[in-house]
Amino acid sequence: MSTEVAYEPVSVKAVLAEMKDTAELLIDLSYSAVLLGSDEVAAEVLELEEQMDVLQLRARMSLLMAARNTEDAEALAPVLGMVGAAEKISDAAGDIAKVVLEDIGLPEAMRATLPEAVETIVRATVAPRSRLADETLGDLNLETETGVRAIAVRRAGDWLLNPDAETTVAAGDVVLFRGPDDGIGEVYRDATGESYEPPAPPESDIEDLERAVDSIVLMKDMGELAVDLAYGAVLFDDTDLAEEVVELEAEVDALQSRFEAWTLQAAGRHDDPISLRGLVHLARATEVISDAALEISEGVLRGLSTHPVVAEAVRESDEVIVSVPVAADSALDGTTIGRRQVKTETGMRIIAVRHAGASDRTGREGGDWEVSPGPETTLAAGDVLIAKGTRSGAERFEGLAGD
Repeated sequence: MSTEVAYEPVSVKAVLAEMKDTAELLIDLSYSAVLLGSDEVAAEVLELEEQMDVLQLRARMSLLMAARNTEDAEALAPVLGMVGAAEKISDAAGDIAKVVLEDIGLPEAMRATLPEAVETIVRATVAPRSRLADETLGDLNLETETGVRAIAVRRAGDWLLNPDAETTVAAGDVVLFRGPDDGIGEVYRDATGESYEPPAPPESDIEDLERAVDSIVLMKDMGELAVDLAYGAVLFDDTDLAEEVVELEAEVDALQSRFEAWTLQAAGRHDDPISLRGLVHLARATEVISDAALEISEGVLRGLSTHPVVAEAVRESDEVIVSVPVAADSALDGTTIGRRQVKTETGMRIIAVRHAGASDRTGREGGDWEVSPGPETTLAAGDVLIAKGTRSGAERFEGLAGD
């Protein structure tokens, strides 16, 4: 059902921040719906998609009202691009959800492989005697202690999306947790009283199908990273970060082409080729997300200064992005990301590192960005770190990197 939307004075900054948060949540929930095969989560995605439609209309109205001359139009053009990009992500998430709701076929290998994508997503029912029961997420401090974040809670049939520190967890709640494998196992056990057993990928004798599934998981990872880097490029007005988004988008396009070839070859040897339609839908929607990331960073690429309202919106969103230099003799100087357990200790995920000098591990020249650094990445004084996480986590992260 469509909702009438009339113009009303709203804060563009607040609307942009809400659109950013909603778009990122939609990506999480849409893939969660596929992973869990859940019509309920998929239905929530479509409801959020409708909310996003209203948000983007209000944002466009406010921006049109704000443009009084050619200078205003030039300054606000990149903001309109960001609004359109968030809407694209929303539409893509809706398409992913429809794969579940419309029972479009997906091979079991897809659901078994998705949890391996960067961070694991699990569904846990909180047991009556769980240590999580009757505690707020803030008091539990899960993200700091384990690196695991609650992204949604279902209670009495209703979903609470993007729960915050004030959210109380109750026995019987169904919680979607997202985080690294070691942290997920601990949180799942605390929540349910049972050991977490990751799904074992079913064996397949169709090599092309395995390649197609693996390529979608990689496209998903790269698309999410591209969105994070794009917001970072806008926030810090950094052309080099924006160029990394361009490269990621090109890699996703190349993966999409290879995926199509592998899927067509697999269809000829699959007992039920129609069941592969869901893969095609999933790949198409995933590729759209990387296209949207490029749109977010387009203003930076074209030399248009970031409008202050955009930078403020990114700063005030639920998950903040920070740029932090590593100080000499700080806790991060001379260590690796894995050895210091940065994500577990602070709840912040390092999404890019600009190395001050040539890296022994990567051989990159000083000043280059290393995107999606791994646990073996060595940090040194003078490196600049781009990280994403909670506002309180950002403070702890800045403390680690500072004097």
